[in-house]
Amino acid sequence: MERLFPTHEVRTVRECAPIWKLTTLDEGGLPSPEKVTVPLAWEAHPALRCYKGRGVYEQQIRCGGNVRIRLLGVSFRAKVFLDEELLCEHYGAYTAFEGLARDVLPGMHTLRVEVDNRFGDDSALHVSNDYYTYGGITRPVMIEEISRACITACHVTPRRKGDAWEAKVDVTVRHFSSREQKGTLSVQIGSHMLDTDITLAPDSTVHCSVILPCPHVQPWAPEDPKLYQVRTELIIGENVVDDLLDRTGFREIRTEGKEILLNGTPLRLRGFNRHEEYGSFGTSVPLSAMMQDLMLMRDLGANCVRTCHYPNDPLFLDLCDEMGMLVWEESHVRGFSEEKMRHPLFMPQLLQCTREMVEQHMNHPSIFVWGSLNECADDTEYGAKCYREIFRLLRDLDPSRPVTAALLERPGSRVFRDCDIVSINIYPRWYHDTPVRDALEKKIEECRRGGGEDRPLIVSEIGAGAIYGFHDPFAASKWSEERQCKILEEQITSVLSHPGVSGIFLWQFADVRVDEGWFASRPRSYNNKGVVDEYRRPKLAYQTVKDLYHTL
Repeated sequence: MERLFPTHEVRTVRECAPIWKLTTLDEGGLPSPEKVTVPLAWEAHPALRCYKGRGVYEQQIRCGGNVRIRLLGVSFRAKVFLDEELLCEHYGAYTAFEGLARDVLPGMHTLRVEVDNRFGDDSALHVSNDYYTYGGITRPVMIEEISRACITACHVTPRRKGDAWEAKVDVTVRHFSSREQKGTLSVQIGSHMLDTDITLAPDSTVHCSVILPCPHVQPWAPEDPKLYQVRTELIIGENVVDDLLDRTGFREIRTEGKEILLNGTPLRLRGFNRHEEYGSFGTSVPLSAMMQDLMLMRDLGANCVRTCHYPNDPLFLDLCDEMGMLVWEESHVRGFSEEKMRHPLFMPQLLQCTREMVEQHMNHPSIFVWGSLNECADDTEYGAKCYREIFRLLRDLDPSRPVTAALLERPGSRVFRDCDIVSINIYPRWYHDTPVRDALEKKIEECRRGGGEDRPLIVSEIGAGAIYGFHDPFAASKWSEERQCKILEEQITSVLSHPGVSGIFLWQFADVRVDEGWFASRPRSYNNKGVVDEYRRPKLAYQTVKDLYHTL
C-alpha cells in the first residue's frame, strides 16, 4: 500500500506482488536464495539479523509500454533493472525514487533490485550510529504504465487571505512524445476547480503554476483535521490521458516573537521523538503498528511527533493528517562532527535527501516544521555554514513552513539566529545531575546571547533510560523503571511550566536498536529511553508521562 487512498484513477498502477527471491552476496548471508516478502527489512529473517552486505531481489512482472517503477524505500543503496536494462540508481533509505523503461514489449519481464547496506567511503549519511541501519526493500514497490505524458508532481501551498483561503498549485508534467502537443491541466480541490492551457514541447518536462481560490474550505486543525482531495488531470484532445490524486489541508503555520502560531492560535507542544522501527519488523513498520503508535501517543496526551532522524513513510504521515497529530519531519543526518561534515559527499547527499523529503511530503498538512542536522557541529564556523545552506534550501523549496534543528547541549552554537524555531537537546539528571530548571535556564541564556532571544524555543530532546522489567523501588538506580519515572517527572514539569518554552519532545516514544558500535553505553544494544519498549509494552513511565501531559 502506497497511501491511505488511491493516487490514480486513469493511470494503471499496482503494487508489486509481495513474494520476491532474495540472494545475498556476502559473508553472513543466506546459504542459498530464498523467498521473502516485500516490503520488509531483511533483518527480520533469522539468518540475516546482523547482515551488512549486498542482496539481489528478483521477481517476474507483467507489463508493457512506458513502464515506471517506483520504489518507496530501499536501504540504502539501490540499482534497479528491468530485464538487463539499468533503470536507475539511488542513495538513501527514507525517500522514494523511480526508474522509467520506454516502449517495453507487453509480456513477462524480470525486475531486479540490487541492494547494499554496507558502510563505506561512498556513504556520508549512513554510518555507524545511535540507531540501526537496516537493509532491504523496506517500503512498497509500485508498477505504473503511463501514457505519452504523465503528471509527476503536484505541490499545494495553502495561503490564508483574510477570512478565506487560496491554494498555490505547482504541477510538473513529463512529456514523452516527439511532437509538440497542446492540452489542458485541470486542478480540483474539494468543490473548487480551475482549468489552464498547457503546451507540451517534444520530449520535455513542463512546470505549471496556478492560483486556485478556495473560499468555502474549512481549516485543518488538530482538533478538527479537515482534509480535501486534490485531483489533477491532464487532458489532450477529448481524453484524460493522466491523473494524480493527493490530499491537502488548509492551515497556516508561522512564528511571531516567541510563539508558534497555527491559524493564528499559539501552539503548546507535547510530543515524542519516534524512530520508524518496531520490534522484529525493524524499519519496515506495518500500517497497523503505525496506527497503534499514534493511538498510544494520543492516549499519553501527545499532540505532536518528531520523525527522528529521517523522513518517514508517507503512510505514517497520512495517519497523522487524519488524526490531527502535528509532525516535525527532518532529513537524514544525526550527530556529525565537523570532520564527518567535511566528507566530500556529505552536503551533496544531504541536499538530495532534503530535497526529496520536501518535494515528496510537502502536501501533508500535519507537518508544521522542517528540520535537519540533529546534533551536528553547530558550534564551528564550517558546521554553521552547512546549517545555513540546508535552511536556505528548505525555505526555497517551501517558504510556508518554519525551519529548525535540534542543537546539542554543548555551548557555543552559531546558528541560533538562523533558525525560525530554536530547538535544544538537554539531558539533565540523566547524563549529568544538574537540576532541570538550572540546565534549562542556562541554555535559554546562551540562546539569548547567541541571537535567538526573539524566536520560539522547543526542548527537542529530553529524557532518561530504563530497561523494561528492571525494578529497583528502594534505591531507584540507573536503568530502573523507577529512576526513569523520577527523572521524567522533574523534566516534564520544569519544561512545561516554563513561560519561555513552546513545547517538549520527549526522548523517546519506544526503545530502538542501535548499531553494535554503541553497545558500551546502550544496554542490549538498544537506546532504552522509550516509555514503551520495542514491542510497545509500557514501562512505569507511561503512566507518569500520561498524567503530566494531560494535566500540565
